[in-house]
Amino acid sequence: MATMKAIRIHAFGGPDVLKFEELLIPEPVEGEFLVKVEAASVNPVDYKIREGKYRAVQADKLPLVMGRDVAGIVATLGPQANDQLKEGDAVYAMLGLDRGGYAEYAVVKATEATRRPASADAIAAAAVPLAGLTAWQGLFRYGELREGQRVLIYGGSGGVGHFAIQFAKAKGAHVIAIASGAHLDFVRSIGADEAIDYQKQRFEDIVRDVDLVYDLIAGETQERSFAVLKRGGILVSTLAEPDQEKARAHGVRALRYTVNENAAELDEIARLIDAGKVSPKVSKVFSLAEAAEAQQYLAEAHPEGKIVLRVAE
Repeated sequence: MATMKAIRIHAFGGPDVLKFEELLIPEPVEGEFLVKVEAASVNPVDYKIREGKYRAVQADKLPLVMGRDVAGIVATLGPQANDQLKEGDAVYAMLGLDRGGYAEYAVVKATEATRRPASADAIAAAAVPLAGLTAWQGLFRYGELREGQRVLIYGGSGGVGHFAIQFAKAKGAHVIAIASGAHLDFVRSIGADEAIDYQKQRFEDIVRDVDLVYDLIAGETQERSFAVLKRGGILVSTLAEPDQEKARAHGVRALRYTVNENAAELDEIARLIDAGKVSPKVSKVFSLAEAAEAQQYLAEAHPEGKIVLRVAE
């Protein structure tokens, strides 16, 4: 049987639980296809899963191949996989929690993948799916952001945040981004109309009457957010369920959500990338064997944009 290299965990813990192993290449079934992975990105959820801090992945799911994003080439189509894709197509996808992208091959469901942007190589494309879909769904599906509205985005220089700024700007919104002083120039360069240094300024002293707060921080930052929303506005968080009593008192809506795999939305994102309106930022590239170092770097350095694993040349 043919084998592949992959990064897998057998127990929860620190970076040392990431094992570089040889596994059988999986076979696609109906509605799936096999992708030869060229690159896979690293997301904060990856080390949360590794540490056992992600509730949707418990010990009964182990051993588990890590990673939620892939960019690669369709190697084999399963039965009725996708009549829009064929062997040899360059694709990108966000994978479900039952499969991993830190591997030389990954099984991808037809509902998860689409052709990657023609203007993006595998490294740039791998940076997009999970972070891009998180931002897209938060802004548009849950935040209902429209042209001409004002949006406040926390964590603007990070993986999700830097996509959120660009998507909101492409929609025609007025974008206010919060980042550390070292990253203010970056968030301005990707479309922020206003940039606030959270280390020196309190956003609630500057910002008023926003239609949407996009919360990637939670904690006391989320608590302070209600004051800047206009009545009828929306607070959307990726991390913590907002206080519903405070939301009602301020006349706003507030919610937490979890991103879902969605090929159609990846199609829309690809069109924006090819139109030059969105550009993935990749700060550092590691090899597949360096997955532990990549996760540590992401957790400690808080880089601009994304970290990507190069799986194949």
